[in-house]
Amino acid sequence: MSLAGRRVLITGAARGLGATLARGLAGAGADLILADILEDEGRAVAAELGAAFHAVDLRDPDSIAALGAALEGPVHGLLNNGAIATGIGGIGFEDVDIATFDRVMEVNVRGTWLMVRALAPHLRAAGTGRIVNVASDTALWGAPNLISYVASKGAVISMTRSLARELGPDGIGVTAIAPGILTTESTDYVPRARHALYEEGRAVPGPQPPEDIVGTAAFLLGEGSIALTGQVLPVNRGFVFT
Repeated sequence: MSLAGRRVLITGAARGLGATLARGLAGAGADLILADILEDEGRAVAAELGAAFHAVDLRDPDSIAALGAALEGPVHGLLNNGAIATGIGGIGFEDVDIATFDRVMEVNVRGTWLMVRALAPHLRAAGTGRIVNVASDTALWGAPNLISYVASKGAVISMTRSLARELGPDGIGVTAIAPGILTTESTDYVPRARHALYEEGRAVPGPQPPEDIVGTAAFLLGEGSIALTGQVLPVNRGFVFT
């Protein structure tokens, strides 16, 4: 699937799923802009792929606005992958501290909204702008002991639907993908029993590598995906059906 001639910005691209997506989209011919709070790791991935890099803190509205202002010309795709996903699970909802809950919401929800706001002029200028938000299937089946993350990804799904209606008149498509547990470093802390639940419960049994997500993301960032705007695609090898 070719993304030749399409300029795509990926947040959270320094490692894990974001770096895998960056490598896959580069292979599809995209002109990449990578963004992450992890500057050294992000610049290394960008150098590997011949991509541009911008430091961004998704918790800081000024940092996000500065990123949008630093870009020139049209941007055809925004892949909102950056999020807090580690160190926040395995805790019952009554024991989650408020500061942690707020921090997850600031990055995963507010950061996603502010990235869309900052990139909207560039996406409109492209004429065929596409936004892909990385949600999670935990918000579709209600994973326990993960309340801040599940709530944040549920909000991302709802924002996707609302933004699709607001940006549709500009020709901008907005979708979300909802992976399950992937074999990335961000899931190392997840108990083996939860991994086994997924591996045994998928229609296609076994672990799911992050490379699984690349093809779907590439299609949704292309011109031909506009008919799917507003949709949420569980990309989890059949653990959740919608």
